[in-house]
Amino acid sequence: MPSRRQQRVSDLIQEELAELLQRQVHDPRLSQVSITGVETSPDLRQARVYFSVLGDEAAVREVTLVLERASGYLRRELAPRLQLRYMPELSFRFDNSLATGSRIEELLHQIEDERTDQSQDGEQTEE
Repeated sequence: MPSRRQQRVSDLIQEELAELLQRQVHDPRLSQVSITGVETSPDLRQARVYFSVLGDEAAVREVTLVLERASGYLRRELAPRLQLRYMPELSFRFDNSLATGSRIEELLHQIEDERTDQSQDGEQTEE
């Protein structure tokens, strides 16, 4: 479980990085990227940044590569905003929880539709 300082730093990195990607990074490949979370190591030297993006697996790989290449620039831009003694190394991970949640919702709607169809078929055979 992260300490309060670790959690505050993680939240601050998430906020500032999201704003930075939205306002200052002009790469069109990063226009649909959302920062979903940040986990920092206990010594605050490493930060694992979770992101989501719309698109297929190829788009995810491309965005991951672009973010990894831009990590130095992003660290330089974040450093004065965060005012930490050490700016954590950023590593990026795709967060597929949104895709998983979407798939679960789709399956639930499909089950609901099947139940509705079955109940309508049952009412028609009784008549």
